[in-house]
Amino acid sequence: MTIKAIRTHILEAKLSQPFAYSRAWYDTRTAMLVEIETSDGLVGWGECYGPARITATVVDGIAPWLIGEDPLRTDVIWRQVYSRLRDHGQKGVVIEGLSGIDIALWDLKGKHFGVPVHRLLGGAERTEVQAYATGLYRRKSGDPLRYLPEEAAGYVAEGFRAVKLKVGFGITEDAAVTAAVRAAIGPDVALMVDANHAYDAVAAIRLGRMIEPHDIGWFEEPVPPEDVAGYRAVRAALTIPIAGGECEYTRLGFRDLLASRAIDIIQPDICATGGLSECKKIADMAEAFGVRINPHVWGTGIAIAASLHWLAVLPPHTPPSLAPAAPILEFDRTEHPIRQAVLRQPIEHAGGLVRVPDGPGLGIEIDRAALARFAVG
Repeated sequence: MTIKAIRTHILEAKLSQPFAYSRAWYDTRTAMLVEIETSDGLVGWGECYGPARITATVVDGIAPWLIGEDPLRTDVIWRQVYSRLRDHGQKGVVIEGLSGIDIALWDLKGKHFGVPVHRLLGGAERTEVQAYATGLYRRKSGDPLRYLPEEAAGYVAEGFRAVKLKVGFGITEDAAVTAAVRAAIGPDVALMVDANHAYDAVAAIRLGRMIEPHDIGWFEEPVPPEDVAGYRAVRAALTIPIAGGECEYTRLGFRDLLASRAIDIIQPDICATGGLSECKKIADMAEAFGVRINPHVWGTGIAIAASLHWLAVLPPHTPPSLAPAAPILEFDRTEHPIRQAVLRQPIEHAGGLVRVPDGPGLGIEIDRAALARFAVG
């Protein structure tokens, strides 16, 4: 069995209304999927995080190097591609492109052997994962002190036991909204906040001290990813756990981040940081450093499926006990017409829990009609 073809699918869909995080407005959702076909007719699927047109160019550029290769040699292929592009892309879109290729190869590997990816990664620790609802973005109209608590209470009514609030819109407003959301969801639902690196350390510490009384599960990306010293300062000043890492790449980047002792919870994105091959290595390092992992997930059903297989094999946050603390799945609840449409069987939650797919490979089937419907160009 050899790699016969690699195809990219750039998808795009307009939103019914725009929404904002701390640094930009969204009025369109995009996706970039990778399809790898083998000589014996198997097809594997992956996904790239990042700007779709740019990651598609990366994958299209890599593709000729892989035609005729054995798709089961995932680590060998990863190292060869990284080595050829080391001078040009140790981080960023090159690694995002490689991530989508790697995920598709693991999907192929599972289909070839007739087992779920989590079996090949070492076996499932769990068959279902608690999810937290990511939403609570800003809208063009209305009062965030009204619509955000209402939205958060709706997630709790659906069964979610954890929600994540977007902050980074000014310290005073962030503090007021955090208090309002906590009041709406009650004391027993976990509440995390995410600034998307909107602040410097001084501002992040000030905000953190204002919201500490609201029992915040973690403060995500309080400062820019390059500012590791800022992360350390924020972590030292607050009792809230500090999270980050969705903008970090490969085991080499996470090696330095872990060694810095700047973050309590790392959040690799499987579609960005190097795919399943690299995420397994990152997880092993994090366990050795005693640092928790909760993956960043922001994509279609392919990204969700790949993340679930990885979450299935991650060790508990705490040492073995009668009540271990398990990693949780980020479950995007914002409008995304493409997210579930690309799957013949959507991945949904039930009472805030999501089952790990148990079919061969990623355990999903792609709806090609949806690919045609959302295709760009």
